[in-house]
Amino acid sequence: MQLLASVFLPTYPDPPGSKVASNAVAVAKLLGATLDIAVVNVDIPDVSNALSRLLLDLPAKIHEVEAASRQRGKMLLDAAAAEASRCNVTLTSQELKAQPALMGEAAANEGRYFDLCMVGWTPNNEASQMIAEEVVFSSGRPALILPGDEDVGPLDHVVIAWDGSRVAARAVADAKPFLERASAISVVTVTDEKVLPREDTGERLAHGLAARGLLAKAESIHAGDNEIGAALQEHAIKINGSLLVMGGWGHSRLRDFVLGGATQGILADLRLPVLMSH
Repeated sequence: MQLLASVFLPTYPDPPGSKVASNAVAVAKLLGATLDIAVVNVDIPDVSNALSRLLLDLPAKIHEVEAASRQRGKMLLDAAAAEASRCNVTLTSQELKAQPALMGEAAANEGRYFDLCMVGWTPNNEASQMIAEEVVFSSGRPALILPGDEDVGPLDHVVIAWDGSRVAARAVADAKPFLERASAISVVTVTDEKVLPREDTGERLAHGLAARGLLAKAESIHAGDNEIGAALQEHAIKINGSLLVMGGWGHSRLRDFVLGGATQGILADLRLPVLMSH
C-alpha cells in the first residue's frame, strides 16, 4: 500500500524556509509516497467599523494582506510542482485558509487524513513553529520536522531516542518506513536524565529491531549539563545520524503549549530532521 504524505506550508506572515518543499519531495521519493502540498493562506476577519474604515481603510488592507498570502502560496505550489516533476514524485495540492491564530489547527485537522505529516522549522518564523507544534500534538499522525534552510540528505542513518516510554514506542512504530530503508540504526539512551524502566532498555529494543532484520545497535550517553534535546541532537550529528526519531511530550492549554524538556530542546534549536510522535 502506497504511503500518503503531506507537507504544510504557511504563507502568512512569512513563508517557510526555501528548502522545506524540496525536502518534502525528497522524503516522498525516498518512501515511494504520494505527496500532498498544502499551503495555508490567511483569512483575516473584517472587524472594522465606520471610523476605522474612514481613517485606516481596513477592508482594503485586509484584502491586500490576503492577496499577498495567496500569491506566496501560488509560488510555493509552483516550485513544489516543478521539483516533484523533476524527481518523478506524484503530487497533489490544496489551498487551506484560516485565521492567523488557527493556521496550525487547520493544518493539524487536515493532517489526520495522511500517513505522515511534514512541516518546516525556520528560526524566528512564528507561523512555521505554530504549525509544527499543532501538527505534532493535535494531528494524531507522525510529524517529520524539516530544517528550512538546508537539504535533508538521504536519511539513511536513523537515530532513535529511547527511554522505554509509551511515546517513544509510538515513535519507533511510526518510523517503520524509515527504519526499513536505513543502512544504520542507532538506539540512543540518555542514562542521567530520568529513571529508566530497565538497565538494558536500549539493548532490548536494538535486539528486537535486529530480530526483524534491521541493522540496529544500542548506545548510552550522558546529557551532563546540556539540555536533553541538545544532547540528543549533538550525539546524532556526532555519529553522522541523518534522522532523529523521538516521542513528543507536551500538551496545550488554550493554545499555549507546555512542552516536555526533550521536545522543547528540539523545537528550540532544530539541527537535523526529527520524526516526532505524540
